[in-house]
Amino acid sequence: MRTTTVYGGVGYPKQIEAMRNGVDIVVACPGRFIDLMESGHVDLDAIEITVLDEADHMAELGFLEHVTHILSKTPKEGQRLLFSATLDRGIDKLVRKFLNNPVTHEVETNSEDEAQMTHYFFNVSQASRFDVLQDLCAAPGRSLVFTRTKHGARKLTEALIKAGVPSVELHGDLSQNVRARNLAAFSSGKADTLVATDIAARGIHVDDIALVIHADPPEEHKAFLHRSGRTARAGAEGTVITMVTENMRRHVKRLAKDAGIDPISKTVAKGDAILEEIAPGVREFREMPSIEERRGGGGGRNGGGGRNSGGRSYGGGRSGGKSYGGGRGSRDDRGPREDRGSRDDRGPRDDRPREDRAPRGDRDFRDRGPREDRGSRTDRPRGPRTDSRDDSRAPRSDFRGGPRSDSRGGGRPDSRGGRPDSRGGRPSGPRGGSSSGGNKRPARSY
Repeated sequence: MRTTTVYGGVGYPKQIEAMRNGVDIVVACPGRFIDLMESGHVDLDAIEITVLDEADHMAELGFLEHVTHILSKTPKEGQRLLFSATLDRGIDKLVRKFLNNPVTHEVETNSEDEAQMTHYFFNVSQASRFDVLQDLCAAPGRSLVFTRTKHGARKLTEALIKAGVPSVELHGDLSQNVRARNLAAFSSGKADTLVATDIAARGIHVDDIALVIHADPPEEHKAFLHRSGRTARAGAEGTVITMVTENMRRHVKRLAKDAGIDPISKTVAKGDAILEEIAPGVREFREMPSIEERRGGGGGRNGGGGRNSGGRSYGGGRSGGKSYGGGRGSRDDRGPREDRGSRDDRGPRDDRPREDRAPRGDRDFRDRGPREDRGSRTDRPRGPRTDSRDDSRAPRSDFRGGPRSDSRGGGRPDSRGGRPDSRGGRPSGPRGGSSSGGNKRPARSY
């Protein structure tokens, strides 16, 4: 059986080549798959079986148009299957339009499997929230921490790394290559903590995740169940902890009711015995290891090749592209010295006798006349200095240390430092420099 995957964030050529060569099974994301359909590289006339995984999610507004378009291009007599752990009435539109005489199959969860997952609601103050998270993530074993926003995932990852807990992030602002690299670092144990948005709630499996922590409780119970399902998989035991601050208590009660769970509720602060009970073992704090993939060989620092390998790095930086190697051929490609003639046969470098040449310091540079004949700098006309930039433009707002426009007036310096991270990019701030000027605003604590 020939299979291939189709998804965005990577180049088209390999996916197009796979389609041209013919495949039996395609696992695809709707957006990129429609791109290939519209460019004439995919023909669905011979499709026999269409499977829609996470069907309730695909039936939501953002995906429904794409999914409907793809299903409408498959033969009506083909088989269509919809899967999800949380099927609900949201898929009714797809069922009515594309399924004939549908049959529902439901796999019941037995009581033994339910007992493998233990839910805790930790009532914490905003001030102690991060300390509790740090303690749990520093314990032995893998931890998966969920936040509600991409910004929250980024800031929490940075805070954990700074506290000595190696962590990587996973969210929609990262390129596909950086997502794959961070997930590989988590799976391999280079980083025992993954901080993610709901992008990791469905379809991602990593063995032996001991803790799932809802640093931010999700909006609705389906997301809560999918997030929690990253642990206690295939009969393994797992613990799910929801961090509950004062303003979230009413919301999480509704979540528990809708999800059908009966959590153990505790008021917790740093150093409480329950933290050791839930996540036993010595808390280990260490520096974040390099998660860069080494490219090529040869003599970069620390045994790396080129800029991007070796040394401590958390981001993608520049990959490849610049070579510090060749240009000159190998010495072995030159002929033997005797074939190139001796220096005595090459003739003098100058027809003049050496003693007739002007001393080096007295020689003119190329064909220019003496400086006194060219006039002094002050005698030369100098026009006003021009600048090709359009000064009428508003100040650029970026993340590289330049000024930002502020609705309160004036620009303000970017206060973020240049510490590397797991996002796959150059640290903020001018290249090779440090931020300066203005009052530095402290980073928002998590």
